[in-house]
Amino acid sequence: MVTRILGAFLALTAWLSAAPASADWHEASSNHFVIYADQSPEQLRKFADRLERYHRGLEIILDEDRPNPSPSSRVTVYMVRNDAEVRKLQGNKKSFVQGFYMPRAGGSVAFVPETISGSADSMDPYRILFHEYAHHFLIGSTAESYPLWYSEGFAEFLSSVKFERDGGIGLGTPANHRGPELMLAKSVPIERLLDTAGYLKSKTKVYDEFYGRSWLLFHYLNISGQRKGQIMTYLRALRGGKSEAEAAAQAFGDLGLLDKELDKYLRQPRMNYRPIAADKLKIGEIAIRKLDKAEAAAMPVVLRSKRGVDEVTAKLVLPDARAVAALYPQHPAVLSALAEAEFDAGNDAAAIAAADKALAIAPNNINAHLQKGYALARMMAAADDPAKAATGVRAQFLKVNAIENDHPIPLIRFYMTFRESGREPTKNAIEGLEWALTLAPHDQGLRMMVAGQQMQDDRFADAKATLLPLANNPHASSLTAAANALLDKARERQAAEEQAAVTAPASKAATK
Repeated sequence: MVTRILGAFLALTAWLSAAPASADWHEASSNHFVIYADQSPEQLRKFADRLERYHRGLEIILDEDRPNPSPSSRVTVYMVRNDAEVRKLQGNKKSFVQGFYMPRAGGSVAFVPETISGSADSMDPYRILFHEYAHHFLIGSTAESYPLWYSEGFAEFLSSVKFERDGGIGLGTPANHRGPELMLAKSVPIERLLDTAGYLKSKTKVYDEFYGRSWLLFHYLNISGQRKGQIMTYLRALRGGKSEAEAAAQAFGDLGLLDKELDKYLRQPRMNYRPIAADKLKIGEIAIRKLDKAEAAAMPVVLRSKRGVDEVTAKLVLPDARAVAALYPQHPAVLSALAEAEFDAGNDAAAIAAADKALAIAPNNINAHLQKGYALARMMAAADDPAKAATGVRAQFLKVNAIENDHPIPLIRFYMTFRESGREPTKNAIEGLEWALTLAPHDQGLRMMVAGQQMQDDRFADAKATLLPLANNPHASSLTAAANALLDKARERQAAEEQAAVTAPASKAATK
């Protein structure tokens, strides 16, 4: 036992010693973001300010003023030393990833580097974050789904943001980071660019110009002043049920001519962009605080836990979490991190004990409440009376709902207690689940859960609308194929239902 604790302490010491010498972690808290970084308060405030101005710019360009998210639904950004640390967290040290974003109900997270190791002539370390946040924002703006080129062109267009010294921004500046791709990468024919299924079917492992060409087409149709109104004609055709190829032919006409115009547009020495003046980019307060020694010591644990673990990596995080808790046994943030690590490692009773200790000190600690609820829910399956145990689980998540009314996790877990205890969910539980999707439209697992319930309730049109953004997700996931299969089933069952509605009156009349 002593050897295990000593080994855990030494492992933690090694991890911490690899961190920047200052270890002065700070937190920036704003209306839409929470950022953690080992940076000076001035640097962190500047970054938070830029993110908030970027968010406001998206609202302006899409003509949308949306309410602030609940505190736990803000995007949390973790800034680590460099892109090598990003790849370490991502789990593939040999990749070229320089940042990544994970959409989740009740806490989407992004990991970005403070600096790019090696040459970074054409890549801003935060451009990936801006790109992914544009996707995040668009998903939250509409229940519609878009072709792959449009979704990626939109995100690339907005990720090329220029921050002016006077506080204004410019959206749609030239995507210089895509220059080499557009000049040297494998060409993507215009017909493939405008046909998601055709492009994905023909795509190879050879790096191509898809992202760059998508940006170019989006920029040309929205900023150049040429082909006015065609992009709206295209989108209306899609909404009217046209296929991607049919919508493109209707809106753009001769695609070969469009392709030649894009080549000419690319060779222009200058391109316009959309400036937004500083006085239109009013943002809320940005609060900066320095993490105390206990919170800073727990950051390596928090980073890995929030990244997400599997059975193997959970067992690697847990000794470090316990070692930090041994150093700071009365700190609620440390105990909350320990509760999460214990739960991830499958130790439900230990997770509840750590959560209870945290809550005795900080009764409104959301993460501690959630980890306790997760552990209780997992224990429910082994209970002698799962339905009775479910009542206790629901009571735990209702505590979170009382603290933060628009937190989506309690709504999701309230619904799941019925499924997991072998009971049909109540109308109230189903409505809560659908409201959770409204609060967190970017969560793919939640979207599938809602669609499954809608299919069970024979709400096939609703299920189709729920599934389309996932089926056409610009970043295909393990759920994409399942979403497409369920979407096909929804279409079939809706068609059968409509056919039955047509034939039933005729059959009834024939029997008279």
